[in-house]
Amino acid sequence: MESNVVSSSTTTHSNQSNLKADVNSNENQTLRAGSELLVEALLHEDVDFIFGYPGGAVLPLYDTFYDGKIKHILARHEQGATHAAEGYARVSGKTGVVVVTSGPGATNAITGITDAYCDSLPLVVFTGQVATPGIGKDAFQEADLLSMTTPITKANFQVKNVNDIPRIIHEAFYLANSGRKGPVVIDFPKDMGVLKTTAPLVSDVNLPAYKVTEEPQNEDIDQLVHYLSKAKQPVVLAGAGINHSQSNDLLTQFVTKHQIPVVTTLLGLGAIPYDNPLFLGMGGMHGSYASNMALTECDLLINLGSRFDDRLASKPDEFAPNAIVVHVDIDESEINKVIATDLGIVADCKQVLESLSHKFKNETSHDEWVQHCLENKSKHPFKYTVADDTFCKPQEAIEYIGQITHGEAIVTTDVGQHQMWAAQFYPFKHHGQWVTSGGLGTMGFGIPSAIGAQLAEPDKTVICFVGDGGFQMTNQEMALLPEYGLNVKIVLINNGTLGMVKQWQDKFFNHRFSHSVFNDQPDFMKMAEAYGVKGYLIDHPDKLTATLDEAFNYQGPALIEVRISPTEPVNPMIPSGKANHEMEGLE
Repeated sequence: MESNVVSSSTTTHSNQSNLKADVNSNENQTLRAGSELLVEALLHEDVDFIFGYPGGAVLPLYDTFYDGKIKHILARHEQGATHAAEGYARVSGKTGVVVVTSGPGATNAITGITDAYCDSLPLVVFTGQVATPGIGKDAFQEADLLSMTTPITKANFQVKNVNDIPRIIHEAFYLANSGRKGPVVIDFPKDMGVLKTTAPLVSDVNLPAYKVTEEPQNEDIDQLVHYLSKAKQPVVLAGAGINHSQSNDLLTQFVTKHQIPVVTTLLGLGAIPYDNPLFLGMGGMHGSYASNMALTECDLLINLGSRFDDRLASKPDEFAPNAIVVHVDIDESEINKVIATDLGIVADCKQVLESLSHKFKNETSHDEWVQHCLENKSKHPFKYTVADDTFCKPQEAIEYIGQITHGEAIVTTDVGQHQMWAAQFYPFKHHGQWVTSGGLGTMGFGIPSAIGAQLAEPDKTVICFVGDGGFQMTNQEMALLPEYGLNVKIVLINNGTLGMVKQWQDKFFNHRFSHSVFNDQPDFMKMAEAYGVKGYLIDHPDKLTATLDEAFNYQGPALIEVRISPTEPVNPMIPSGKANHEMEGLE
């Protein structure tokens, strides 16, 4: 990830005693409080929603929010606010905005900030701070957010002069949503919201230390064309960079023209339509046999926007052992970080694909290679056994939901087994359709991210697949569904356990299920009723399709609990430390 390009040490630290002179020099501007200027600056950045939770340090801001110039979404926890902003950012492509109070309010947001940093999602997070005279004196609810967030943000600022508010906000939005996207924190002392200024809004950016390279070098494209013209067994690995750059159609056109099989990462799902014959599936730990074998056997691997994370390349020394490796990434620090690269191209994926379409005009064919990959796909597809007389099959439920939504729904998930089943069995088609926590693997992500996704696309079906563990971390955010009229369908895959933890204990810890089984659970249907959400219980396979039809025809938010076996595993699986071709659970 790009290093912090702006930190507290490089922000403007003008003495507040200069404020009077600054104000006098701008007498032609309207005098207004810092909180009013902040809202004006957010409107200038085309902000639609603020996700937040009030507290003492941000009361001046919330007093200004009372006027309703920007829609404020009152989360039930600061972590929920940040995840909702992430869901909004992922689906809309715009920057999610969060406002939380100082101290515990700000520290509660750190999980979401870190999650956004790992998955390159643009957020601007305003953390309340004690008034400037109290900073560094252990004032009530003071926390050093600049130090805490330096490793988990693209940049952070602390406002020390009310006149700096427009510049800092404009720079923050520019940083968050350019290059490799990510979160930016603005630490906002309480007195900055009250002090008045005539400072104008800002439209220019002056960040000489921040460089974004989007266009590829001609010689790099020429070299890639050369590699492609010689390759017999090429594979494209499509990561989140394809979805972030919205180059999905370009990718599909390119691989179709040149008959190149495609593997995606977890966050790359939707880069190419699920039903495209060249799509081999997701690769990595719980990826498809065809994908992992293609990564192992290829002679040319073109990585477009993936960082070669350890769930994909679990054994780097044996990853794509016979391949020339080309890595395209907008973040130079990712090149050669995990996998040795023969050609590293620092550029935007969309611009690379556009350049390739101009320079590599001759159609190519790799019939034998494509046929081999498709035979692998046919030999070992994602599959599951038929349901018994007791438990539903989660794969069947997800597969059927894919059918009734025609693969067009926006899908958010929590983290665990249900996440992998959704990745394997939902038929994704587009960018912005798949909203999940990848790099950090954050339980509790699912429900609030679905809220943000539905606000971004109010006319689309939004589904949240969640396990019973993650559901109990942020289920309080369900209160927002009826409050804001959000038609989210929450599908609770309930096995009464921490499923992925239990699966690992079963496989690697001699079946010692230490604290991974819930001895008791609440009545989730009553919980849904308490929140004003319609509940549907599917506790037998015979009820599955009819109940899902009824729930998805219902016009309103719904919680659909699907009871599954506590021993249902996610297969296939690459054991930790094994190479991609060493999959287990294929039969």
